[in-house]
Amino acid sequence: MPVGDRRELAAIFCGGAIGTLLRAGLANTVVIDPTQWPWTTFLVNIVGAFLLGYFATRLQERLPLSSYRRPLLGTGLCGGLTTFSTMQVETLKMIEHDAFGLAIAYVLASIVAGLLAVHVATSLVRRVRVRV
Repeated sequence: MPVGDRRELAAIFCGGAIGTLLRAGLANTVVIDPTQWPWTTFLVNIVGAFLLGYFATRLQERLPLSSYRRPLLGTGLCGGLTTFSTMQVETLKMIEHDAFGLAIAYVLASIVAGLLAVHVATSLVRRVRVRV
């Protein structure tokens, strides 16, 4: 079975470790109440979406191609920083506590804000003139 590029895997691992440590550090500072808005997860996911939009656009359209920048920053850092699984668990806990409106608002706001963050980041990168 082919292993793939070990340097690419190392880049993903390093970026993922940094992103995960950042998220875990933030998550451990706040106690989550299932009847309140989970600001930490929400903000981390929106920041991660913004960074992913920024990195993907900048690395693909503005910088020379690199085999390791996108795995390090996109897959690794942003993948480790953001957390869809925590969002799911928080949403289920809201539902268990009969906070249906909060759960629906949380899911919808997360999707809309995440897509908006990617759009804003992409637009910002594309506004900068490319120097030749």
